[in-house]
Amino acid sequence: MDKERLNQEEFEIKVAKREHFKTKNKRPFWLILILIPVVSFSSLIFWRANKNAVISSLFGHLPYEEVSRDHLVEIQPDVFVHKDMYEDLLAMKRDAENDGVFLVFLSGYRSIKLQKEIFFYLKSIRNQIASERARVSAPPGYSEHSTGFAIDIGDANDRTTDFEVAFEKTEAFKWLITNAAKYHFILSFDKDHHSVDYEPWHWRYEGSVEALRIFNPSTETN
Repeated sequence: MDKERLNQEEFEIKVAKREHFKTKNKRPFWLILILIPVVSFSSLIFWRANKNAVISSLFGHLPYEEVSRDHLVEIQPDVFVHKDMYEDLLAMKRDAENDGVFLVFLSGYRSIKLQKEIFFYLKSIRNQIASERARVSAPPGYSEHSTGFAIDIGDANDRTTDFEVAFEKTEAFKWLITNAAKYHFILSFDKDHHSVDYEPWHWRYEGSVEALRIFNPSTETN
């Protein structure tokens, strides 16, 4: 008797499924033709509006590919930068000197391997969780330095402020705030940045199409 009941229940479930699909098939064909492009277009708009959110965040940092070594040049001993920003960076340094301000380049290109060592080394000396470390150092693969278009700048007359917020009090920083945009450099992490701590020494270059593409992935041209 139990076996007969199980067979009957299984049969009834299958019948219910067939009836369900049969009801769906009664939907007018013309309505389906209209809905398909509407739904597809809506999905595309939603994806485009949210694609940056999908690719963007790891503790507030964006992902960046590592630049080819062929695109790097040495701007000062052991400091390499992308060749596209080399001339503008030198011009900015030279013009600052003409105004009595002496810039020193602290760090340029950093490989993802080096960024990994920096990021995870901080764990052992600061006893911080990853989200805390990410406020002062980007995770590997998420640093602007890997692109070759980021440069850390100090004041040659006040080296005690290297990589310190106190750099904002130097003549070098004041000059940069007034003049850096002329050479296509902007401050990456200002005081209004919510996820990363304020870094007055960290500047990035946006004076080439390649740099704009990297730092503004949502920008599209016709």
